[in-house]
Amino acid sequence: MNNYSSLPIVIAHRGASGFRPEHTLAAYELAINLGADYIEPDLVLTKDGILIARHENEISTTTNVAEYPEFANRLTTKLIDGKSITGWFTEDFTLAEIKTLKAKERLPFRDQSFNGMFSIPTFQEIIDLVKAKSREIGRSIGIYPETKHPTYFASLGLPLEEPLIATLHDNGYKSATDPIFIQSFETGNLQKLSQLTDLPLIQLLENSGQPFDLAIKGDRRTYQDLTKPQELAKIAEYAAGIGPNKQMIIPIDNQGKLLTPTSLIADAHAVGLLIHPYTFRNETQYLSPDYHNNPELEYEQFFHLGVDGIFTDFTNTALTVINRIYKEL
Repeated sequence: MNNYSSLPIVIAHRGASGFRPEHTLAAYELAINLGADYIEPDLVLTKDGILIARHENEISTTTNVAEYPEFANRLTTKLIDGKSITGWFTEDFTLAEIKTLKAKERLPFRDQSFNGMFSIPTFQEIIDLVKAKSREIGRSIGIYPETKHPTYFASLGLPLEEPLIATLHDNGYKSATDPIFIQSFETGNLQKLSQLTDLPLIQLLENSGQPFDLAIKGDRRTYQDLTKPQELAKIAEYAAGIGPNKQMIIPIDNQGKLLTPTSLIADAHAVGLLIHPYTFRNETQYLSPDYHNNPELEYEQFFHLGVDGIFTDFTNTALTVINRIYKEL
């Protein structure tokens, strides 16, 4: 529980994604240089079973794949977690083919000048970067990987869990105290991982809908249901914490105005769960009007409420607030 006895951790959401194309070694390295405690790679698989970092297995919005004539015939439509999606998918490419692509900035209002400069990293390359930077700067940098669409990948004969744990264990990440958290929006995925490793796990929670693995089993529990005290107690049996949408802590109305905070932080702490909400961003369109276009006010509110860490696109802003708040105490 965060009672100001220790600093909340700063998790660089997809790297320093406010400044560089997300899920690139450049984005991760910049986040580390800015002071992030953890970097967050989202993991998907290639056709040949290699873990790479992309937010989605559909890659047209984050790479220049559409510019390659030789890949034009791989444009297709698939059903991913119940949604029809058209594009190019990592599971249709070998790692060698993925390595011919370059990353691009996903959001049009962010800096586009780095488009085409960076390749798509493997999970192993990210681990290598983290270890090298930890040695270079003399502090331990954590890794916070997310398994993306685990039920879907398992249905293709490409389960995420075993290669993820094998990679982590081979690189010396084996203990519950190692600087790593593994996260997922699905529940069965984390429960399986809890049988494979002692590494700490985080149950992600969205503000609406339900975990896909529950939906396909006919289990009607929603993400909101999972925030009930009795469900949090069940999560605590396999996970070290939760990663909720920040609106599950401070709801907003249909004008974006802030409502009264929920009891989620206290309820999570009551059963021994850490709480790491997402995602904190500086741009106006992501801020409630109550923050008066000042992203630091949002961080301040959540830190004073007692979160144990936050996911942010702007590591530097988070640390500015942490340094100010904790120096005052």
